Amino acid sequence: QVQLVESGGGLVQAGESLRLSCAASGGTFTNYAMAWFRQAPGKEREFVTAISRSGGGTYYTDSVKGRFTISRDNAKNTLYLQMNSLKPEDTAVYYCAADWRHSSDTYSLREGAYTYWGQGTQVTVSS
Repeated sequence: QVQLVESGGGLVQAGESLRLSCAASGGTFTNYAMAWFRQAPGKEREFVTAISRSGGGTYYTDSVKGRFTISRDNAKNTLYLQMNSLKPEDTAVYYCAADWRHSSDTYSLREGAYTYWGQGTQVTVSS
């Protein structure tokens, strides 16, 4: 059983930056591909970005490419999301998620592939 705890959310103005963290415990972190999803008010949860077990593979949804960076520190069992040039449309609850993977270089974009989820952290971007 993997526990995931997000932190780092908050209220910022458009153009500013935030870094989210996701601390993992209860499992072998390096066995899991990781991802960030988000859910805006009144909308369904959507994929944001994913990273492979090794950290060598990453993928971003188009709306965040060039602004967000996903990374992981396997020694610290922690996933990160650096968010720059934030926009009001980035306002959402951000969730980290873990997907057990046999391969070290793959990841899924599908919400249903992820078994473990954090409780979420609120990011609010004012205009």
